[in-house]
Amino acid sequence: MSDINIGEKVRNIRMSKSIGLRELAKEVNLSPSLLSQIETENVNPSINTLKTIAKALHVPLYIFFQEDTFTDELIVRKGNNKTLGRPGEEVEYLLLTPNRRGQIEFCIMKIPPEKSSGDTAYGHDGEETAYVLSGAVEVYLNESQFMLEQGDAILIPPLTPHRWVNPNQHPAEVIFAVTPPSF
Repeated sequence: MSDINIGEKVRNIRMSKSIGLRELAKEVNLSPSLLSQIETENVNPSINTLKTIAKALHVPLYIFFQEDTFTDELIVRKGNNKTLGRPGEEVEYLLLTPNRRGQIEFCIMKIPPEKSSGDTAYGHDGEETAYVLSGAVEVYLNESQFMLEQGDAILIPPLTPHRWVNPNQHPAEVIFAVTPPSF
């Protein structure tokens, strides 16, 4: 495995969320100096420290261990999308932007028949807007349920717990954008 630069990923995610070093350090109960040393790769954090940092940044722990194979090119050619998420997940997420370093995350979510994005609704810091490319999906926002069909769109406010369900016998595809990136 090549160098995965955990500290650099911590710093990039922190900065993309406009969280100050001292603010994050306080939230995860580390000194700003130690957090800075983690971000500059001078100190290797424990798994428990990384779990705490991931929770505070609202990102999954595995994101720190993924090799960053994204390019700095501006174009993503058909069939060259990067897959996001964990291997083996039923719902597939394809990144439509060349990388995750910008101010917006643009993806396609492919939901197989009778599957969902998960049993639990999750919210994230960013605002999300989604458009149903094909099929139909149910969207659960807090305690409300909405049925969206091909051509329908929805705005999901920041921190609103939500989940996606395809109750049909046909696959569904939803294109969505999140700002700031939070996948």
